[in-house]
Amino acid sequence: MSGPASDRLTDLAARYWLPVYRPRDLVLERGQGSRLWDSQGRDYVDFAAGIAVCSLGHCDPDLTAALVEQAGRLWHTSNAFYSEPPLRLAEELVTASRFASRVFLCNSGAEANEAAIKLVRKWAAAQGRGPQQRVVVTFRGSFHGRTLATVTATAQPKYQAGYEPLPAGFRYVDFNDLTGLEVAMAAGDVAAVMLEPVQGEGGVTPAAPGFLRGVRELCDRHGALLVLDEIQCGMGRAGTLFAHWQDDVVPDIVTLAKALGGGFPVGAMLAGSKVADIMQFGAHGSTFGGNPLAAAVARVALRKLSSQAVQANVGRQSQALREGLAAIDRELQVFSEIRGRGLMLGAQLREAYAGRAGEILDACAARGLLALQAGPDVLRFVPALTLPDADLADGLQRLREALRAFVG
Repeated sequence: MSGPASDRLTDLAARYWLPVYRPRDLVLERGQGSRLWDSQGRDYVDFAAGIAVCSLGHCDPDLTAALVEQAGRLWHTSNAFYSEPPLRLAEELVTASRFASRVFLCNSGAEANEAAIKLVRKWAAAQGRGPQQRVVVTFRGSFHGRTLATVTATAQPKYQAGYEPLPAGFRYVDFNDLTGLEVAMAAGDVAAVMLEPVQGEGGVTPAAPGFLRGVRELCDRHGALLVLDEIQCGMGRAGTLFAHWQDDVVPDIVTLAKALGGGFPVGAMLAGSKVADIMQFGAHGSTFGGNPLAAAVARVALRKLSSQAVQANVGRQSQALREGLAAIDRELQVFSEIRGRGLMLGAQLREAYAGRAGEILDACAARGLLALQAGPDVLRFVPALTLPDADLADGLQRLREALRAFVG
């Protein structure tokens, strides 16, 4: 896993990067499908997919072709001018969403959520609500981004420590607690409720059956918007193109990023009819938002992720991955629960191994498997939605070997 060349590269990271990351001690050089190779030529089965980004795998030929073709035409114009790719992408997102009227394109999930929060506040202002009547309710365990507003929306103190004073106007409730939400909205000062249909960083925790419908009803009763953050769980990962389709609700705003670009940075905020015309000229903007390169790639990613073939593979491989994790647990007794939707699964570690997810991932990497954690107690598996049978079986075998070594 190490050698002179990779050591020199990691030395550069230690010397020049702001030390806000702690990557594993390997240098990845190339990828194909659900496989990656490091600088020493060693192969890895990828169950991380760039944190649920590379949902079509690495170096998908259709995404590559779209990028190369657009790169030979036009890279950037700014939003002072029109170009075709972002206009087509906006149209296709509206059509695919079944609810949206307009789209704001940006560069990342944090930017999409920042835009959503601003739209909520702008909408509340247009309703004649004062600054104290524009509260956004979010849920403990959520993750909405790292900007100052989105990290405040992220109801996890570990992400907020040291950045005080935090922006005002956010209120937190326990996830899947409709009674707590009703109490939080009783004062009549809530402008929106914002949540992930499947919490990612908070432990891969899905909304309970009926929870989103209950949230929608409370929003309607109290005159608040429903904002769904589908940055990680959307774009087919949960088993349907939009995760909330499984919950039978119609949101007012949905945010997307990650898989939308298949690895090329792009984000989007989709706005329903109630809020689509609130932001007028000058109300918001982005220098790179709707970049022709990103939009050209995202159009192809959206088309492929919408396909029946990809969605069918998600359902089939989700079941196979669940069964494989359960078989490993029967042998080694390491997981207390396996939860999630589609190919967004979390394995909760038993109490004997609590807090040791990072150590397990080190053992996995040493045996050629890349996976993630969702906090210190949960292993997170978010492989490509195109994951083939052979790579799934190989990845599970490598996980089994890593866990056997870990438990001794």
